[in-house]
Amino acid sequence: MCGRFALLTHAEALIERFRVDEVIKRPEPRYNIAPTQNVTVVVQRETRQLTEMRWGLIPFWAKDVSIGNRMINARSETVTEKPSFRTAFKKRRCLILADGFYEWQKAGKIKVPMHIRLKSREPFAFAGLYEYWETKSGRLLESCTIITTKPNELMNPIHQRMPVILHPEDESTWLNPENQNVAELLSMLKPYTSNPMEAFEVSEFVNSPSNQGPLCVKPVDVPLIGISGELNTSSGSA
Repeated sequence: MCGRFALLTHAEALIERFRVDEVIKRPEPRYNIAPTQNVTVVVQRETRQLTEMRWGLIPFWAKDVSIGNRMINARSETVTEKPSFRTAFKKRRCLILADGFYEWQKAGKIKVPMHIRLKSREPFAFAGLYEYWETKSGRLLESCTIITTKPNELMNPIHQRMPVILHPEDESTWLNPENQNVAELLSMLKPYTSNPMEAFEVSEFVNSPSNQGPLCVKPVDVPLIGISGELNTSSGSA
């Protein structure tokens, strides 16, 4: 799954990189984004818009928002079948912007936080879906989910799933609400190539969603996990 990520790139660079026409909500850099918080997305409507949505998709038929807490991710293998996601997949696709994400790697009896990003440090887009949900007051709440897939070679020792990172040349096709070519859309939901990516251990500071700041993405001086993926006894952890 993907349950935490970061977006540190400034708004102006995001607007240029993702060819935004209209800014609805200008993002601020955030080091530790967690479920139920608002996340920065790009959607294609009359114009290509940069805006925010609640992370955790709330289906239009849901009785309350709590279901969204369990809908932060959608599996690529079943996204066209699940009632919660299949309608959104057809016509409400979005880009969820990030420049790194976190995953916790198991090592013995502990879980060690890892930060994964592009070696270039450039921002990228998760493949996302979004939905509208009407509150009791009649307000429309927009919420979204990140699509996940099997891990690539880099992610395989860390976790059994990874978020779908779209290649830049696929982003416009993914966003196009008129595109109903299911085979073409599903072909994009593959593990991103390992070579342009890197992963490194960060401190437990990131474990709490309330913690923000550069320490979240700072590599630890002495990793707990060795090259083999086992606990590094020289770190003093054993």
